[in-house]
Amino acid sequence: MKILDDLFLTLNFDAAVKDIRQGMFHTGVLTRYCGLAATLPKDALRQEPPMVKEPGFLLDKSSLELAKLAYSESILEAAIGMATINSLLEVDEACCIELNAVELIIEKGEDKKIAIVGHFPFIPRVRKHSKELWIIEKNPKEGDFTEADADNLIPQADVVAITGTAITNHTMEHLLELCNPRAYIIVLGDTAPLSPILFDYGLNAISGTRVMDTEIALRCVSEGANFRQIKGVRRLTMMR
Repeated sequence: MKILDDLFLTLNFDAAVKDIRQGMFHTGVLTRYCGLAATLPKDALRQEPPMVKEPGFLLDKSSLELAKLAYSESILEAAIGMATINSLLEVDEACCIELNAVELIIEKGEDKKIAIVGHFPFIPRVRKHSKELWIIEKNPKEGDFTEADADNLIPQADVVAITGTAITNHTMEHLLELCNPRAYIIVLGDTAPLSPILFDYGLNAISGTRVMDTEIALRCVSEGANFRQIKGVRRLTMMR
């Protein structure tokens, strides 16, 4: 998990852990800033309990200890770790633009072969613009491909869009290794760290989330908001 190792080298852990929320669809952690990550309930429920080993005592941990949960094999713990990492990132907003990932995928993938890891609501829109579109999903819906198909499909794609939760479940590095060197690669979602360190791994763009109103964002997380329902955030894209 070298991506996590490299991310840790960029973080200042001199920040107290002030709040932790783990909702049905998202996790929020407040340290220096507020960070978010997807909770992945379907994947979590396949794991043996306890899914979080120390509930009720996580606020007593340091930000470093909490961030290290990103290495956990437990999906729920890893989501807390990723949200902590995002809460500690110093994001250079001058290097970002307010651009939704779907717009970038369509722009770069017009009449090309596109592979998307993760089933997103914008899939039908992207399909209209692509030559071929392959959706690779751990929990496949009708028409999706499974994880086992990734090794065959991703190398064929001109544009590859990967959910940031691939860092949470520790599959990101393998997925990036599968990409054609000429492919345009995007990591997206609120789990995706807005850190230029990811460009060292061949990424062309990172589409993530920056929390602007901590109170409303954490309230949305606690009340079961999905990605589109979370308020108080900016959707930012950082390009290489």
